[in-house]
Amino acid sequence: MSFLERFLPKTTTPFPIVQQNSNAGRTLGLLISIMTFLSCITFGTVYLVQNSALAWTSEVGRELTIQLQPVETEQMQSNIRTAVALAQQSGGVARAFELTIEDSEELLTPWLGEKFDISAFHVPRLVVVQLSDPAKFDIADLTSRLEAAIPEVAVDGHKLWRKQLNAMAGTVVLAGVLGLALILTATVLAIVFATSGTMATNREIVDVLHFIGASDGFIASAFQQRFLAIGLQGGLAGGAVSIVFFFVASIVTSTVLPNQSATQVELLFGQFTLGWLGIVGLLLVVAIIAVLTAVTSRVTVRRFLAQIAP
Repeated sequence: MSFLERFLPKTTTPFPIVQQNSNAGRTLGLLISIMTFLSCITFGTVYLVQNSALAWTSEVGRELTIQLQPVETEQMQSNIRTAVALAQQSGGVARAFELTIEDSEELLTPWLGEKFDISAFHVPRLVVVQLSDPAKFDIADLTSRLEAAIPEVAVDGHKLWRKQLNAMAGTVVLAGVLGLALILTATVLAIVFATSGTMATNREIVDVLHFIGASDGFIASAFQQRFLAIGLQGGLAGGAVSIVFFFVASIVTSTVLPNQSATQVELLFGQFTLGWLGIVGLLLVVAIIAVLTAVTSRVTVRRFLAQIAP
């Protein structure tokens, strides 16, 4: 241990090697805050979409529909009663019920308008089957029994919808991961330039420290401690703003947006409620950026010192 390191331990920030309130430090702190905010927004969005997709898949997987082709009114009512009875006799079924004409009109209203009259069209009637235990349900058995009892009947298990939902969720997650990787890469580059600039500005001080016996590890630790503090401060600020953003988005979705728009937004993002697990994820993002800041600064200082070593 050198004479200087003996009297200036690593926990003490050396004199002006890394200034506490320099313009470069404040700029880097602001940049890290922005990058952390973007990272948290990206993580939170991916988290919300993934949770919504899982909820959709679970809900769709517990429901199927029986489609009955339009026939005369009396025959149609008989077919509906038969379909409901056969569905309720199947294992794993919680309940089966008819989707009335009014219900069908309500489902089609967003696309066809409120003045749409479904009675003027030959639209299939639907029976909704909700499952209590999908593992015990045999869709092939129900289909065969329905086809034997009712002409021109079809059972839709929404398999295509589940595949599309999973594909969409996977695409969003992949895009989020790539976006997060790009943000972290930009953060690393910014830290490299900031550290290199600080080292170049304090080149004379570093030379003096070398002359009186300070090791490269001692100098690098000083930068690491300072940049870790900057990373934590900027990261916490960006993380706090992101939490406020999701809170405000939740209020706007539930109170400001029209009902139909709010419903569509909630279908994709839920109610913008991260929950404790989401908050922990945001804190983890903050910690990763702080550690990344410290490690990057140390590596950059080490390389700089190696280049100026005699």
